[in-house]
Order: sequence, then C-alpha cells, then structure tokens
Amino acid sequence: MRTRIIGTGSCLPETVVTNDDLAKIMETSDEWISSRTGIRERRLVKDETTASMSVVAAKRAMEDAGVKAEEIDLIIVGTITSDYVIPSTACEVQAAIGADRAVAFDINAACSGFMFALHIADAYLKTGTYRTALILGAETLSKIMDWNDRSTCVLFGDGAGAAVVRADETGLLAYDQGSDGAKGEVLACQNRKNNNPLVKNATELQYTHMDGQEVYKFAVTTVPASIKKVVEEAGLTIEDIDYFALHQANIRIIQSVAKRLKVSEDKFPTSLEHCGNISAASVPILLDEINRKGLLKPGMKIVLSGFGAGLTWGSAVVEW
Repeated sequence: MRTRIIGTGSCLPETVVTNDDLAKIMETSDEWISSRTGIRERRLVKDETTASMSVVAAKRAMEDAGVKAEEIDLIIVGTITSDYVIPSTACEVQAAIGADRAVAFDINAACSGFMFALHIADAYLKTGTYRTALILGAETLSKIMDWNDRSTCVLFGDGAGAAVVRADETGLLAYDQGSDGAKGEVLACQNRKNNNPLVKNATELQYTHMDGQEVYKFAVTTVPASIKKVVEEAGLTIEDIDYFALHQANIRIIQSVAKRLKVSEDKFPTSLEHCGNISAASVPILLDEINRKGLLKPGMKIVLSGFGAGLTWGSAVVEW
C-alpha cells in the first residue's frame, strides 16, 4: 500500500508586491533582486492570515480530490508562522472545513515542512491507522521579516498550499529526509524571550536572519545528493523523472541542482518569479500550479524536494 496524492490546492494573498514596489521603500532595484534570485514579485498579506489561506487551499485540494470533510482522518500543517501559539493552524483548519473526525496538528520543519508532513502522513496511512489525510504548507513570512534588511526580506512571500493523500496501490515510491541542527544558526528567527516573575525581559521582537552563502552551499550539495538517493531507492534513474518540483528558494540554487544532476532546466518548473520563497508552502503551491496547468499525467514520475532552516531537507519520488 502506498500514499497517493489525489488532489492539490493553493492560496496566495490578493496583494502583489513587485521589486519596483520594494525599491520605493529600501535601497534596491528590480535588476538587483531578479538577477540574484529570479524573483520579480511576491504576495504579502493584508487581511489574510496563515489559517485563512490554509482553509482556502484545503478546500481547493478537497474539491480537486473529490473528497468531503467527513472523509478526512488526519490534518497536518507545516508552518513556522502560525497565527497562534495555541491552537494549532491544523485545528483551525479542521474547525473551518468541518472535518470533525480528523486528528489535527502542526509541525515545524521550516522550508521542508510540507515534505515532512507528507512523510508523517505516509507512515500513518501505511500502518492502516488512517486512510485519507490533508497535508499543508502555509506561511505568513512577512510578519517575521525585517523590512529594512534588503538582503533577506526581498526573498520571501506569503501563501498556502495543500494536498489530499490517500492509501492506494501507487503514489509515494521512496523518501529521504534529514536534519543538520549543528548549522541551524545560518537561518534563524528567535522566539519571544522568557518574561516571568524570575526573569524580566524587555527585548524587542526578533526577525529572521540568514547567512545566504552558507544556505546556498548547503542546498547545492545536499539537495542533489538527496534526490539521487531517493530516485535510486525508487528503482529509477534520473532520466526516468518527468519533473523536479523543488522548494522555491532561489533560481541559482535550482539551476545548480539541475546542472549537478545533468538534467535540463525545462524539467524544473518554477513559481518563485511571482511567489518568492514561501518556506513550507513553496512545494505544494508549485505542485498545485503545474497540476492545474495539466502538466501532470497518470504514471508520471515526479521528484518533490524541500530544504531549508534547521537545517532540514526532504525528498520524495511520487508516481502521479
């Protein structure tokens, strides 16, 4: 028994913020951003929240799958930007869609969040504990960015992506994941500090900081190795893969991975030019986009790969 993706959905905020828009509030330009990252615009929330975008993405995925709320057994949301510490975003989604039977919880694996959620769902489904799961990656990254730091804030956007998965005869063929906590500080955002009767703390809120060079080095070595490993475990070759849907961090990373795998960039669809980096939401949003464009046909072999803060990574080979 395998875990098959039977429906996808996504949601982006209504407001588009272009590189030219950012150039009005900081020292940057469209040429500076796009030439280094491939990003030309991103969506930022105004009235939307992590949960509200998740609900829209979830409903679209359920509609695509032809699945009703009462059929959902499990809801997992990968996010680092939930609206509340408690309750979880997954519980908010459960309430909003009326999935009363489902078990719901969040996980934090940053940009690998959706991939980790997929693997967790796969484990549950293989044991027979559950049959149908809703997995999401959702982020409001704009609220943890320092909008005076042009080296970091220009990279990120907001949005949510979802997939419905079900136990079936085909689907997830192989999976690889890993973590390297020793390098966690190269991409980090500190939480609120302790402030109790024993400790007084007036520290201001902290924002995301990143060592771009170290993240790049990690990605261009770890991701190709992970993809090669998972493709081999699936009993396939790199040439057998129809599409590589990677986390949308930076066009240079994607180009480097393609080069190291000796694969045409045509097999690497992108959404970063209009979405930016949306952490855990990047992979499911991209997957939904190519699915709705009609690019995915039954029997196709697809590699999904997420990587980022933690440091973490996760790759899977999926038969569509």
